[in-house]
Amino acid sequence: MLRRLAILLFALSCLAPAKLLRIELSERSDVLDGASFGAAGPYERLIGKAYFGVDPNLPANKIIVDIALAPRDAEGLVEFSADLYVLKPRDPAKGNHAMIFEVSNRGGKGMLGVFNRAAPGTDPRTDAQLGDKLLMQQGYTIAWLGWQFDVPNTPGLLRLDAPIAKDNGKTITGLVRSEFVPDARTPVMGLADRGHVPYPMADVPDAIRELTVRDTATGPRKAVDKKDWNLRNGKEIYLEKGFEPGKFYELVYLAKDPVVVGLGPAAIRDFVSFIKYNGVNTITVLGEQNRHIKQVYGFGISQSGRFLRKYIYDGFNGDEQGRKVFDGLMVHVGGAGRGSFNHRFAQPSRDGHPYLNVLYPTDLFPFTDLPETDPETGRTGALLGNTNPKNVPKIFYTNSSYEYWGRSAALIHTTPDGKADAQLAPTTRVYMFAGGQHGPAPFPPRKNGTVNASNPNDYRWALRALLTAMDAWVKTNTPPPDSVYPHVAKAELTAPKGVKLPQIPGQKLALRPKLAWDMDFGSDFETKGIVTQEPPLLTKTYPALVPQVDADGIDLGGIRMPEVAVPLATYLGWNLRDASLGAPEELFSMQGSFIPFPLKKTPGDSRTPVAERYKSKQDYLDHVAAAAVALVKQRFLLPQDVDKQMERANLEWAALVK
Repeated sequence: MLRRLAILLFALSCLAPAKLLRIELSERSDVLDGASFGAAGPYERLIGKAYFGVDPNLPANKIIVDIALAPRDAEGLVEFSADLYVLKPRDPAKGNHAMIFEVSNRGGKGMLGVFNRAAPGTDPRTDAQLGDKLLMQQGYTIAWLGWQFDVPNTPGLLRLDAPIAKDNGKTITGLVRSEFVPDARTPVMGLADRGHVPYPMADVPDAIRELTVRDTATGPRKAVDKKDWNLRNGKEIYLEKGFEPGKFYELVYLAKDPVVVGLGPAAIRDFVSFIKYNGVNTITVLGEQNRHIKQVYGFGISQSGRFLRKYIYDGFNGDEQGRKVFDGLMVHVGGAGRGSFNHRFAQPSRDGHPYLNVLYPTDLFPFTDLPETDPETGRTGALLGNTNPKNVPKIFYTNSSYEYWGRSAALIHTTPDGKADAQLAPTTRVYMFAGGQHGPAPFPPRKNGTVNASNPNDYRWALRALLTAMDAWVKTNTPPPDSVYPHVAKAELTAPKGVKLPQIPGQKLALRPKLAWDMDFGSDFETKGIVTQEPPLLTKTYPALVPQVDADGIDLGGIRMPEVAVPLATYLGWNLRDASLGAPEELFSMQGSFIPFPLKKTPGDSRTPVAERYKSKQDYLDHVAAAAVALVKQRFLLPQDVDKQMERANLEWAALVK
């Protein structure tokens, strides 16, 4: 039954300490027409907007950059709002007493694709968009909340509406750097990243500094003649002769009206805190739900995985009352990065890959959860250093091979000099999926502006099992699987030039991974969150260690999904740009490689051919089944997902062995 509510559905009691002021729902409806999901029963959908007010004088809020410069209401609170989307058991008593909250990646919804194997969608309503219903069958409340103010103007994306900082009513200005690397000749360069909303230019004659071009990420900059380009609509640059593919174009300009970006993590903190602690003090449609939610797990992919690392680093996992917010975090393919989520004129979408959005404040020291010291600079820090020990959540860091090449992932578990393995926190597990790329390609894969076909290793099946492990770790203190990742001490990590790539016709080793730089954004950046130096000054790099490989070219030291454990191809965590895109020596950001084995012995190919690996198709399938069962025993695969591994194995054999 569909139930629509046009205006305010619930308000919070004045006794509630968390500053979630109210929620206005635009829709409350049944999921799949009231279908039942196992013991959890029917689910309902809540869509609306959450309204917040935070006291800038509280210690928990002083970590928000520019909070003191935000406008205040009559009660002295800084108000803001965020889009809300929730799927919950209609009868919350039938749920599993846990909520999984996804930090939205650029306004979207990705966790149903991971955990439910669902088709993509910003408003999941159809059977396909809800997938195999794993999260519902297990009784989770599923939630998203907008946290990013500048997402593209596309219907269905979740947004944060946050105030602009002012200096006693006066306009604040500051430097913003726009970067663009086209893959084809085009006359237009946006000021913001990939269709996002840019900061407006300051109302001064010299707001635009200069447009430059360079051949590599750290190469010398050359000014583009001002007579050849112009600004259009305050949002994009037009270059009549066109921007050349594979080149780095960069514009630094003086912007105005910085949004208080750090209210994004504050919104998530206060919403989750409300769900966990404030149900008994409210008269709401979520009030009854709250009395049943005891644990909350945060999940983030890529940008939102880095968001969770920054969230922890800044100390947001303690609410205004000093209580723990997230009980567990699943930080997926975030590498060693944090990001632009809490500083003045931050651009949250700017990430940091080998050939995309380089030199933004992403891969910054410190990298490890526990204290580490940079032997060159003498600086000491820890990702968990600003979190009260009682508020430290259980954490899974999961990365693919790509994040070691393109996201400096080795730094989260090695010393800053790269010479030894770092100690992990007892509340942390690190898992690497051998032979994987940033997001698995569909099968059969194709070239995606790359030299090789993209990597289809579908390690998402393991994330389903790891969610179950996280739930047990938090609820019953059942230890999860031990960490699995490449170690320095076991010679499973190496500099790129040390990778022993097998002989494969037409292949050459990539030698330019993403580097983590020690970057200087000005003297006020680390203390006040204000950038005064753009582009940043580069002082040093941290070691770039990547997984060593076996004779098949597959990484050592990681979790091997059945298709990688019993391979028909080489699975690499990196891929090179196709020459047509320019910069053919560079890595294609977020892509890995899939290179099928020869069927029989082939000159120049050192890999064992398929005919010598497996006696028959049945022999191959038997090995796959054994690998899948082994992963079940290790708790990296759910028992009900073994059949899916066999379906995939049949598909790959049919496609590759003819």
